[in-house]
Amino acid sequence: MKNYLKFVAGAVLAVSSVSAFAVGPDFSTLTAAVDFSTVGTAVLAIAALLALPLVIKKGAKMVLSAIK
Repeated sequence: MKNYLKFVAGAVLAVSSVSAFAVGPDFSTLTAAVDFSTVGTAVLAIAALLALPLVIKKGAKMVLSAIK
């Protein structure tokens, strides 16, 4: 009898959870509020700030090696 009740409870939970998310969540209101162009600009600006010292160092090494 215990196993039968466990089986019935599990079956009810499995069927009810599948039907509850049949449509899926709607995130359009959240994604519409974010402007990804400014985020992309910020990421590129930070990448440029991080890459600039490396480019300057490489250029200085090239100039110094050309002088020698």
